[in-house]
Amino acid sequence: MNGWDVVTKGDEVRASVGVAGQYAAVDGLLTGLENLHLIAKLRGMRRRAARRAAEEMLARFRLELKANQLVSTYSGGTRRRVDLAAALLGNPPVVILDEPTTGLDPESRLDVWESIGGLTAAGTTVLLTTQYLEEADRLADRVTVVDHGRIVAEGTTDELKSAAGLTRLVLRLADGHSLAAAAAAVADATGSAPEVEPRIRRIAATTADGPAALAIVLSTVDKEAIVEIGVQRPTLDDVFLRLTARQEVRA
Repeated sequence: MNGWDVVTKGDEVRASVGVAGQYAAVDGLLTGLENLHLIAKLRGMRRRAARRAAEEMLARFRLELKANQLVSTYSGGTRRRVDLAAALLGNPPVVILDEPTTGLDPESRLDVWESIGGLTAAGTTVLLTTQYLEEADRLADRVTVVDHGRIVAEGTTDELKSAAGLTRLVLRLADGHSLAAAAAAVADATGSAPEVEPRIRRIAATTADGPAALAIVLSTVDKEAIVEIGVQRPTLDDVFLRLTARQEVRA
C-alpha cells in the first residue's frame, strides 16, 4: 500500500493511512483544537508543528468558530467533521471511512458529503463503506457491492446501472383518487411491486423493458389524470436489490 510492503513495512503503511471509524472517536471533554493538537502530537509532530497542523485542519473543515468549544457541545455532523480532520492530520494519501454518516440528520449528512468530496478533489484516495446507496452514488468513482460477505459486483455507478438491465418507470398523478388503480396498472406493466408516495401522488417501479411498460400504462391509466410520466435510469438501490436477489436465487 502506497508503495510499502504491508508485511515488512507495517509501521510505514499505518503512518500513510488515515482512519475514521463508524462513530466519532474524538474526546468530548476536550475542545476541537485540543483534540486535533493531541492527535497531531501522537502522530509524531513537535508541539509547534502540531498546533499549526490542528489550526489548518480546523480552517479546512470550517471549524474555526468552534475551535475552543468542547466537542461534547457539537452537533453530530460537526463531530464527524472533527473526526475527518483528525484522520487527515499529516496528509495521509489514503483515508478509510467506515459508514461516516450513520445516524446523522440530512443536513449533517450533506456537510460530511461535502467534506469527503473536498478530500477526493484534493487528490486523497478515500475508501468508504456505507449502507446508504445514495451516498455511494454521489461520492464514489467505483463501487463494490458486497452481499453476505461476498463481492457480487464492481464497477463505476454507470457500469453497474447499465449491467443491471433495468429501467425505472415513474408516474405522477394530478390527484389521489386514481392512485390505487394506477399503482395496480404499473405493477401489471412492470411485473414488480411499485413504490407509492401518496403525499406527492408519485408511483415508481423497475422493469426490464421501460418503453413497453410505459406504453401499457398509457393505454390503461386515464391520461387526464397523469401529470408526469417517463422512464429513468435505475438507482443504486434498484441495482443492489437486483444483484442480491440473483444471489438468493442461485443459493
